[in-house]
Amino acid sequence: MKLVIGGAFQGKKKEACERYQLSESDFIDGITCKQEEIKSCRGIFHFHEYIKRMIREGENSAGIVDMLYEINPDIIIVCNELGYGVVPIEKFDREYREAVGRLCCKAAEYSDEVVRVICGLGAVIKHA
Repeated sequence: MKLVIGGAFQGKKKEACERYQLSESDFIDGITCKQEEIKSCRGIFHFHEYIKRMIREGENSAGIVDMLYEINPDIIIVCNELGYGVVPIEKFDREYREAVGRLCCKAAEYSDEVVRVICGLGAVIKHA
């Protein structure tokens, strides 16, 4: 497992493609993908949006990273960092932000590499 994180529009997907020699078509989009696709894809971007969909649909997102590590351990997860800035007023938004943060922590534990992208520059923050 590999995790690429950073703020919105910082070049995370481009960094993941270049770093891991993938094309954009190797990634599924967390905004629209189905759960079955995530089990066999090479990578997922907008992972935070996938989590948002799970929560909105009443699914428990807590075990998704464990499941991915078990059945698709080579997956590359591209996710926005949501924990910076103003704490949202809406309860759903706070819960969603917390869930994404906790799941990224779990993904970082499993990942043999974690890259943070800022202004298009990828910095390795974990390499096992």
